[in-house]
Amino acid sequence: MKNLLQNLLGVISMIALAAYTILLSIFVLLCALARKLLPENFGRKVVGPTIIAVSTVWLGGVLKWLKTFQRIDWDVRNEVELSKQQWYMIVSNHQSWVDIFALFHVLLGNIPFLKFFIKKELLRVPIVGQAWWAMDYPFMQRHSRAEIAKNPAKANDDLEATKKACKRFSYTPTSIVNFLEGTRYTQQKHDKQDPPYEHLLRPKAGGIAFAIQALGERFSSMLDTTIVYHGERPSFWDLACGRVGKVTVHMRHIEIPKRFVEMDYMNNRDDKKDFQNWLHEVWLEKDALISKIKAEQA
Repeated sequence: MKNLLQNLLGVISMIALAAYTILLSIFVLLCALARKLLPENFGRKVVGPTIIAVSTVWLGGVLKWLKTFQRIDWDVRNEVELSKQQWYMIVSNHQSWVDIFALFHVLLGNIPFLKFFIKKELLRVPIVGQAWWAMDYPFMQRHSRAEIAKNPAKANDDLEATKKACKRFSYTPTSIVNFLEGTRYTQQKHDKQDPPYEHLLRPKAGGIAFAIQALGERFSSMLDTTIVYHGERPSFWDLACGRVGKVTVHMRHIEIPKRFVEMDYMNNRDDKKDFQNWLHEVWLEKDALISKIKAEQA
């Protein structure tokens, strides 16, 4: 009976969310069209903030829905003072699509609107892809080793895309989110990687290294965020059905060593090794924190 009621809640939630999204998407598509037709700089300055305002309304409604009907037990442990006038480099572990809602639950309205590095293929997603483009989300083109071997110049594509995006971000306080593992955690992926962490996959250093190089003077520290689910890792359907349970979100500042702002990650092997070792230590601390939080609930 309980599962039946939860599934019914899930169906109602998904229908309501779809209707709500479609309604607001009318404004998003109009803004995206205006951004396409207007001169680039003017379109970015006028349309971008408008879409962010619409997105903030949409997310505010979704978060209210989560609070009212899904009854997630949020355990927020914030060690930092947040401001909408600062630049933020946010790193987090990644387990589920619910992670994104967890970040917005804690940060929406407290810091500049979150921007994620997104795979270029997602630009084709109807409505959402156009909204991301109009809001200046950075789209990254991933190349296989075979493609890079055939055309070595492609190895610099992500660096150039990151530099281009970060140049735009340098004028206005911005929050950039990077899920360093590059993919959602599963036990199968963990077993395949065999990483030196119990709860995490290996972090990918390239993306964050490029961002620090491109905009390092704005980022004196990282906002290190750790998300812990106290039950099974929830899917979006679990979220809709109210089966997420307790979620701990821990945030802390980590100072970025000044030497990494001026490093040459792509071409200097020592810089690359030093940065990867530093990130490995950050990940070891995160892994230990997850173990500690989980042990509290045992």
